[in-house]
Amino acid sequence: MMADPNAATGLAVVVMGTGPFILPTFAALLASRHRVVAVVTRPDRAARGRRPPPNPMRQAAEAAGLTVLAPPDVNADEVRQQLAALEPDLLVVCDYGQILSAATLGIASLGGINLHGSLLPRHRGAAPVQWAILSGDAVTGVSTIHMTPALDAGNVITSRQTAIAPRETAAELEPRLAELGVDAVLEAIDILETARCQTPAGQPVSCGVPQDETVATRAPRLAKQDGLADWSRTAEELDRRRRALEPWPRLTALLPHADGSHRRLVLADTAVAPPAAEPEPPGTVVATAADGFIVACGGGSRLVVRQVVPEGRRLMTAADFLRGSPIRLGSRLAGGNDTTDKSR
Repeated sequence: MMADPNAATGLAVVVMGTGPFILPTFAALLASRHRVVAVVTRPDRAARGRRPPPNPMRQAAEAAGLTVLAPPDVNADEVRQQLAALEPDLLVVCDYGQILSAATLGIASLGGINLHGSLLPRHRGAAPVQWAILSGDAVTGVSTIHMTPALDAGNVITSRQTAIAPRETAAELEPRLAELGVDAVLEAIDILETARCQTPAGQPVSCGVPQDETVATRAPRLAKQDGLADWSRTAEELDRRRRALEPWPRLTALLPHADGSHRRLVLADTAVAPPAAEPEPPGTVVATAADGFIVACGGGSRLVVRQVVPEGRRLMTAADFLRGSPIRLGSRLAGGNDTTDKSR
């Protein structure tokens, strides 16, 4: 077996990411024997008249004094030349937002690894944390894959799993998964280093277990419209949706007003109530409770709404909201199953 020339000094790593999911791993890499030689992130894009949204990866990289690249197209020739000049051993990618071409992955001698927020091949795509909750999964986790140009389709090198708590929201689950990713990434790097040491000269390093394409599922990016409550769904589905869509776009009902318009009402806290004895029109307020009001849902199920955010107002208990709202027994809340959405 050949000695690994990087065993003492570690690898030269380019980190690619944008959102907060990669930050615990980034901090661990900075504290490790490996050398982060640059950070690549998405370019800032401001909506008209607004500042660009925060970029946690850029902020952390600049605080560490690292070179930051933000190319519109990471696969452009000039960008590949910039990256090649850094002579990286490995690309570490997470929540970056662009798919790397084979040529870009080939810049690093070990290619790239991607930290993904699910147990692949389940929930490939941009919103794995949300879709794990939406799907009713009891267990989820993180995977590190040896990247290919196909979306989330490389060999799985390492994984970690964790149970999803019954009331856990995506906002609570995501940082837990980000912390789980630290050991998964560091172990994957160790595996790649060992594999390079054992791979004959001139041969590409290949690690991990191929994914079973027959059980792959998709986790597409969510849109604001996905937050509208579809009252034909069961209360269990709607409660999961509320947990999955926190902090965005949030489960939202449409509250009708006398002028024919609707106001958005964020359902900030919900729970499944005992089912009805007889079928009820979905979306109808059928009862009040000490902690809120109860809405009929699909299949005879019922959802209790405990906290709300009325349009233009702050978070409040549903009981407080009822004191000054037009909602009464028999009121009907509109949502995603309605074709007459007149919300502003």
